[in-house]
Amino acid sequence: MERQKLIDPFGRGISYLRVSVTDRCDFRCVYCMSEEMTFLPRAELLTLEELDRVCSAFVRRGVRKLRLTGGEPLVRRDIMSLFASLSRHLKAGGLDELTVTTNGSQLGRFAGEIAGYGVRRINVSLDTLMPEKFLAITRWGKYDQVMKGLEAAKEAGLKVKINCVALKGVNDGEFHDLVAWCGENGFDLTFIEVMPMGDIGGETRLDQYLPLSMVRAELNKRWTLEPIDYSSGGPARYVICRETGQRIGFITPMTHNFCESCNRVRLTCTGTLYMCLGQEDAADLRTPVRASEGDELLMDAIDEAIGRKPKGHDFVIDRRRSLSSVSRHMSTTGG
Repeated sequence: MERQKLIDPFGRGISYLRVSVTDRCDFRCVYCMSEEMTFLPRAELLTLEELDRVCSAFVRRGVRKLRLTGGEPLVRRDIMSLFASLSRHLKAGGLDELTVTTNGSQLGRFAGEIAGYGVRRINVSLDTLMPEKFLAITRWGKYDQVMKGLEAAKEAGLKVKINCVALKGVNDGEFHDLVAWCGENGFDLTFIEVMPMGDIGGETRLDQYLPLSMVRAELNKRWTLEPIDYSSGGPARYVICRETGQRIGFITPMTHNFCESCNRVRLTCTGTLYMCLGQEDAADLRTPVRASEGDELLMDAIDEAIGRKPKGHDFVIDRRRSLSSVSRHMSTTGG
């Protein structure tokens, strides 16, 4: 039976699937994880073949963009085989873009290979240009390794966008340096507000939270930011920095709700589909995948899930309590 393209209850077409291929990571960033994380048992994870099957089902239903995330996606064993398999949809024209969000630690190994599988641009999470501060933020990260990975990405012809989480009292003195550095390297840059997800240990979200309206006001002191009509398929709103010629994006889940144009859903490495990053409602796709070799049960589950996609999220930084709005970690859902 031919299935229709996915449309949610509010008339929004679902054209973008973000897939967390693992909850594991070789960093322990202070806004994402606690230092002592308990990761999922491997038996609960979808196999790479199952991930391909679910992604391919979404492509058949109208998804045009696939983003592999984590955790850190490039630490999953044999992950290149998933890139290789999914690349067939690019060649066949069913998919416009296959891309990845990474911390950059493994790009030295894999940048050339993922470019060979049709990946044209990548997002790299980087919140500081100071090695000591980088270690403090990531806890386990190696700054030089990431810088070498970025060089490998450039050599492979990958277009790089830097994702920077704005952290009050941590990197708020570096925003101008980041804009200049991205300009020198030909990288786009996106600033992201910290999101209230998961227990991160001793810190609270209120300690970290910095509204991007303040970031943009600071940037306006030095740079000429011109709004542009550009979308990468995600929630960022972009400007062009006249002095560098590079795009700067702002993702503002806290100060500006971007839900009205939401075109995406998120699949976890266990086969749980979240229709909204900021809601707990989810659908189990692993059970129908493993219950039948055919995809009818899977398609039914996808239809039922998209029929429950909410209008928007409920993120809030609670000034009375340091509780997360959502209990799961970002690494579980896919950053």
